[in-house]
Amino acid sequence: MSVFDCSSEMSKYHGEKVTLRDKDRKDMRERRDNGRIRLKNGLNNNDHAQPKIVCSQGSYQMRTMIQDEDCDYDIDDGVYFLPNDLKNGDGVDLTPLQARQRVCDALSYDLRFASPAEVHNNCVRQEYQAGYHIDMPVYRIQVQNEGMDNEKEIYELASGNMWQVSDARAVTQWFRNAISQLNGEDGVDGLQMRHVVRLTKAFARSRKEWKNKTASGITLTRLVVDEFRPFKNRDDQALLETWKVINSRLATSTKVEHPVNATELAKEGDEKVTFFRNCMSDALEILATLEKDDCTRNEARDAWDSVFNTTYFGNLPDPRNSGSDAKTFFVATESKTDTRDDGNGRYGWGS
Repeated sequence: MSVFDCSSEMSKYHGEKVTLRDKDRKDMRERRDNGRIRLKNGLNNNDHAQPKIVCSQGSYQMRTMIQDEDCDYDIDDGVYFLPNDLKNGDGVDLTPLQARQRVCDALSYDLRFASPAEVHNNCVRQEYQAGYHIDMPVYRIQVQNEGMDNEKEIYELASGNMWQVSDARAVTQWFRNAISQLNGEDGVDGLQMRHVVRLTKAFARSRKEWKNKTASGITLTRLVVDEFRPFKNRDDQALLETWKVINSRLATSTKVEHPVNATELAKEGDEKVTFFRNCMSDALEILATLEKDDCTRNEARDAWDSVFNTTYFGNLPDPRNSGSDAKTFFVATESKTDTRDDGNGRYGWGS
């Protein structure tokens, strides 16, 4: 069945209202880098060892972060320490809480912030007045089978009162690999999947009252990667068809597995995934008009406006009007490669 073509409108919407603006990304990168400097200076001041690795992770690193009118941006910047560098003055290993507190104390050495850094269950958080916050998860690097040829590093997150095996960098690599695999398929552009992830996240947070009720960004990303349906040059149709499959899946089960760990992002009956599923079901009922033989452009635009809680689509000029009075819109584009701005993801302080 054909779907009314709103690909031009969707590309404009994604470029102007969804994908992160260069200025915002630059501001976040500067705050991230300043946070690293504060951590370094604070640890030095307290005569504590520096982390072996500092690495951006999460949606910022996967480039799936979206615009937020309240500037409610979460930047994840993991810090990885060797075990011998996470000991107290008596040589006793720090507990997970003590490890997070050490990082918090180092960040709090700079007294210029109105809001001091805070210890959370899985990270240390620094709030910014502009609305941003930087989360610094604290990791311990362990070596498995030390002294043997097949040594490998194991990363443990200081989570609550436990050291939990985890490494968010592996999630980033999982997502990049999924895009690369799509790029190898005939006629498929892997970047379209990133667009669908961003658009899905934008829909899930399109109402302020939804933000704390809906599924997490990594859960939505996992669902899109699992069920992605590409359509060449048709982000609108790829989005619609992907949503249909996700909706069918969630009607059967709301359980979502973690992409790299032996854990679950959402268990059966998860309230937030259920909320997202219900919102998506309502959206798909609205978008059914796109598949009617007599669907008009105005009806199609009204449907997308309703779904995304916006007036953007309806305010666009009719593409059939090509006269001198027609408006010209800028469409943001992105490179066909995944450009990294973190020293390729693994480095010490000197990179």
